[in-house]
Amino acid sequence: MPTQPLTRLEDAVAALLAHAHGDIKLAAPLGLGKPHRLLNAIYQRVAADPGIKLQLYTALSLTPPSAHADLEKRFLDPFVARHFGTDFPVLDYAHAQQHDALPSNVRVEEFYLQSGLLLGSRQAQQSYSSLNYTHVAPAVAARGVNALVQKVAREPGGTRLSLSCNPDLTFDLIDEVARLGKPRPLLIAEVDPELPFIGGTACVPEGYFDFVLDLPGPAPKLFALPRQPVSDADYAIGLRASALVKDGGSLQIGIGSLSDALCHGLILRHTRNEQYRLLLHALAPGYLDSALVREFGGASTFDIGLYGASELVNDGFRALRQAGILKRRVLDDVDAMQRINGNQANAEDQARLEHEGRWLDGGFYLGSHELYDWLRQMPPEELRGLGMTRISHINELYGGNEALERLQRRDARFFNTCMMMTVLGAAVSDALADGQVVSGVGGQYNFVAMAHSLRDGRSILMFRAGRDGADGMASNVLWNYGHTTIPRHLRDIAISEYGVADLRGASDDECIERMLGLCEARFVPQLQHRAQTAGKLSSDFAAPAAWTRHTPDFQSRLLRPYRQMGLLPDYPLGSDFTPVEQRLVRALGWLKTSTASFPAKIGTVLAANSHRGDQDAEALQRMSLDAPKNWRERLDARLVSLALSKTSGKSDT
Repeated sequence: MPTQPLTRLEDAVAALLAHAHGDIKLAAPLGLGKPHRLLNAIYQRVAADPGIKLQLYTALSLTPPSAHADLEKRFLDPFVARHFGTDFPVLDYAHAQQHDALPSNVRVEEFYLQSGLLLGSRQAQQSYSSLNYTHVAPAVAARGVNALVQKVAREPGGTRLSLSCNPDLTFDLIDEVARLGKPRPLLIAEVDPELPFIGGTACVPEGYFDFVLDLPGPAPKLFALPRQPVSDADYAIGLRASALVKDGGSLQIGIGSLSDALCHGLILRHTRNEQYRLLLHALAPGYLDSALVREFGGASTFDIGLYGASELVNDGFRALRQAGILKRRVLDDVDAMQRINGNQANAEDQARLEHEGRWLDGGFYLGSHELYDWLRQMPPEELRGLGMTRISHINELYGGNEALERLQRRDARFFNTCMMMTVLGAAVSDALADGQVVSGVGGQYNFVAMAHSLRDGRSILMFRAGRDGADGMASNVLWNYGHTTIPRHLRDIAISEYGVADLRGASDDECIERMLGLCEARFVPQLQHRAQTAGKLSSDFAAPAAWTRHTPDFQSRLLRPYRQMGLLPDYPLGSDFTPVEQRLVRALGWLKTSTASFPAKIGTVLAANSHRGDQDAEALQRMSLDAPKNWRERLDARLVSLALSKTSGKSDT
């Protein structure tokens, strides 16, 4: 049956109901690939009729941030309206699930959650599916999915459709359904004119979708992640990580401020190499001359360049491409790749690299509005170097052509973030000790395992050594934990702001010693005692005196001169906040930390009441506190003024 065009949401919902006969088993992509308006129309129809059942299989249901406290609301509400647009269609099912309000005839199973948003939601926690990214398509196919909805892009001036932001699971799912001999799901596409068109492997053949929905009128803005400031701890981690990347190698990165810090470190290494070396020497004397860096990384500029193979295409890859780092190209040809890797490429190989070689392969993209503009405006000859493709190609070596993928992924470095690590090398990335899911496994396990399967691959887990807790600072290096994401037998390289630990092949006592070197100083004695009591660490082990400098204040003092000279900006990959909002982000962050406990809150309030420094009139006006009307607003204005004075001049960029 040829594709049928639709222009009304109710017609798409009617087609789905007619196909599913009241029992909808619906798949939808993660992230940007969800057609929010269509999903809301489906959910509203089902919620209004208890006789219809809806089982939704998806992940990462993106929801704009919402404020809780008054000061947070004063800052966030105007930003959200500007950044996301006043007409952004928040997913009804996601809002209901967050408040345990899904009706009994609707169940939503997600394999990855928006980080931290659904802690405490019984419905979300109970229906979470713990799956590696590469296992999702077989799992959903086995459930008997009977429909799939997806946002797509149409070629400008043409008729071709592209899965654009999310070819990650759709192709794999449809193939898996066919392999199982199950009926092909109904496929409904919603065209989004805001979605950048990506050709090549992201395109679908004519007639692929059963229905294509073109809604009239302008489309809402794409969901864009607000870029967060990069802290001193983030930079101390990212800079160390940047020296573990080898020129001519391959790169996978995640998302967030740690990845931003890593990418900025790579850019400094390439564009301001002398200053980069001085910075690393100040941060970690002798590190650039270490055996680990000499064998697996380097401090040189990127003459050959890097090839990206990452499930997520984000602003970091945009910045690396624009800086001239992401430029090593690969071909889907084993013989040609053998010649290229052996420095024996012929003229035909070179011509093919220039015209069909790819410098980045990804499964989905998600980032800032700047990232989406970059993709929209990319010239066709440049865009050919970006391959958006299925996750079975990106996240594993065994998806069809292992020999080729090994050749393409030479000197692969897989950088991922975790929340905590044990001294025996296990990592906690997705859930808490009681099983509450913070986010999900996603592709992290895939990449860690792949690093061990590639002869010259390395997995690098980055984490902050400490975190603010209800009772003060807590350590992210632990003796053990009630849940782990990466088992200790896959330990490889770990980085905190205090150092780098090479754990691959290490004995348990070596692993413990190296992990203790990543701790904040105050937590070392207790962990050392636990290890010695358990008989896992020699009783005569003594912590080096240099570890006493493993404190946030010492790290900040080291980096302060480089902050002041503009080498380490708060927002290295660009900011979504105005200059006054950037000042407020720093101030409100300080205020949150300074009121974390009851005694601290009392002290901060007293200090605010006695504060008589200069006021930042622009910032107070942005918070609607320039003319306070009652005692609460007067107190809030004083708190914000105090916070602004405490954080003024901490970053000039």
